[in-house]
Amino acid sequence: MITKVFPYLNFEGEGQEATHFYAEVLGGELAGISTYGEAPDMGGGEVPEEAKDMVMNAQINFNDGNTLMISDVPPGMGMPFKKGNNVSITILYDDIEEARTVFGKLAEGGTVIMELQETFWSPLYGNLTDRFGIDWQISVEGEME
Repeated sequence: MITKVFPYLNFEGEGQEATHFYAEVLGGELAGISTYGEAPDMGGGEVPEEAKDMVMNAQINFNDGNTLMISDVPPGMGMPFKKGNNVSITILYDDIEEARTVFGKLAEGGTVIMELQETFWSPLYGNLTDRFGIDWQISVEGEME
């Protein structure tokens, strides 16, 4: 079952500034900011020096239960920044098999950017661009094994 759907805004090095701006302007509470330099190694190699202070994940929470997520797209890490299309939709699931099924269907005719896999923040996460050019992040909430 889907537990939450929210927009995820991507920036090209302006993530810190954008996060604070949107939190202030929209009256949200900054739940946290983590940088690529703070993240544990995910097996993808060394984080480039110019990306270490960039936002890997920032979360702004609103009183009505909605969330806005923000990230920088770091150079040299295989995730190209697409100005103008820098919004993706994130769907959180509570069921791994349902997440796999939806990911597979969205990937048909599209491009998988990161295969579904365990990460340090999710037991199963992946992202893709569907056949209509929409970027999706599929993630499962729950305990890590």
